[in-house]
Amino acid sequence: MGRSLRRSGRQVDGIILLDKPRGITSNDAVQQVKRIFFAKKAGHTGALDPLATGMLPICFGEATKFSQFLLDSDKRYRVVVKLGERTNTLDSDGEVIETHDVNVNLEQIEGCIAGFRGETIQVPPMFSALKFEGKPLYEYARAGIEIFREARKITIYEISLLHFAGDSIEMEVYCSKGTYIRAIVNDLGKMLGCGAHVSALRRIGVSTYPIEMIVTLEQLKELLEQAREQHTQPHELLDPLLLPLNSAVQALQEINLSPAAASYVLQGQAVQVLNAPSKGRVSMTVGEQRTFIGVGEINANGLITPRRLVKIHQHEAFIENKIY
Repeated sequence: MGRSLRRSGRQVDGIILLDKPRGITSNDAVQQVKRIFFAKKAGHTGALDPLATGMLPICFGEATKFSQFLLDSDKRYRVVVKLGERTNTLDSDGEVIETHDVNVNLEQIEGCIAGFRGETIQVPPMFSALKFEGKPLYEYARAGIEIFREARKITIYEISLLHFAGDSIEMEVYCSKGTYIRAIVNDLGKMLGCGAHVSALRRIGVSTYPIEMIVTLEQLKELLEQAREQHTQPHELLDPLLLPLNSAVQALQEINLSPAAASYVLQGQAVQVLNAPSKGRVSMTVGEQRTFIGVGEINANGLITPRRLVKIHQHEAFIENKIY
């Protein structure tokens, strides 16, 4: 049993908000956190570029069932833009391919930025993790191969200028899933006639998670060291950082089921819900404790069908409804 646990890791269920450092991939970050928690299963909910820092929700165990809801959620970024230079990757990690004099003023910048607000379409950059025939686009880009990319519908809810000095500007962008900030910056450079690229990018929001709850790799490693010094189990210091599973589906309306109805749902059966909301996905809880049991879908007749269910092996700390 001990050998098996050492090989496979332990069952960890919950979500941690990592402050991804600059210079590593999101997958590298996930693997480091997975090792620190000694977890069997972990995955992120939307990659950040190696250059980018900030909020990277990492789902453990049963939480991975609900990672798509975070992948589909809105995001908020702060970006520092270098004017006068365009690179092949659209950020400072790439090679400069164009240089121009910067002769722009505040009014011009604010006017161009305003044009991004609302629904629009965006062509993903070649240097991205999107896949074509099983390979990420950036591999084709590095080989000098251009692949056709279909434009995708995105929404820019808010975009504001925070700072402008010389050839540098800083912006904050609140946007829908699938938005490439590098592409926005590249388009802004074209509109201003001087070219531009991302010199720094930080994600400060995913869904409704507060930025104050993120933790760094250094903080996690310090907790590991602290556990060794105190001769205690690392999970006693690490696991309190985990957010509950239902934090991934906060945007969904909650349906509180009776224990009897929940017993059918947990067996994969649909049940009738009185006074059900309009059809669509809902978060399902049970009993007075409002214990989260998964996500269901309600049809026009008020019948709720389970779509993603939590295994009941969870410790209550990770499935109870917490407000933060």
